[in-house]
Amino acid sequence: MLEIVHAETLAGPVAGVVVQLGGQTPLGLAQALKDNGVPVVGTSPEAIHAAEDRGAFGRVLAEAGLPAPKHGTATTFAGAKAIADEIGYPVLVRPSYVLGGRGMEIVYDEARLESYIAESTEISPTRPVLVDRFLDDAIEIDVDALYDGQELYLGGVMEH
Repeated sequence: MLEIVHAETLAGPVAGVVVQLGGQTPLGLAQALKDNGVPVVGTSPEAIHAAEDRGAFGRVLAEAGLPAPKHGTATTFAGAKAIADEIGYPVLVRPSYVLGGRGMEIVYDEARLESYIAESTEISPTRPVLVDRFLDDAIEIDVDALYDGQELYLGGVMEH
């Protein structure tokens, strides 16, 4: 990653690096680039964290007053079970910091939740799992947008 930035500096100063439009890979590199002094233009590593970390994103939605299914984040099976018991089965479980539905599963009972947590995730305090109320008739979309504080430009909308 830094080799590419270094090679580009041979042609002149690098104004910054855009980390969008490449899926999960550039999003995962954003903080490391910033930590190494490379200017990240566009969405900041902090904003990426707020969107990628399921708990942080839930707080963003709540602060904005946007509706969301009942949900919670857990770092243990016991925590995930408590959330699922409160929400009611089926639940949608997925790890933080993944896109495109990787690692996502609809869980219908406690036994499957336990095996999902044990087998399918690297759950930890820094990598919690999100437990959502499963919405039978919902769709998920990704929106690429640019906003300069005054005008909003939609680059694309994709349904999963």
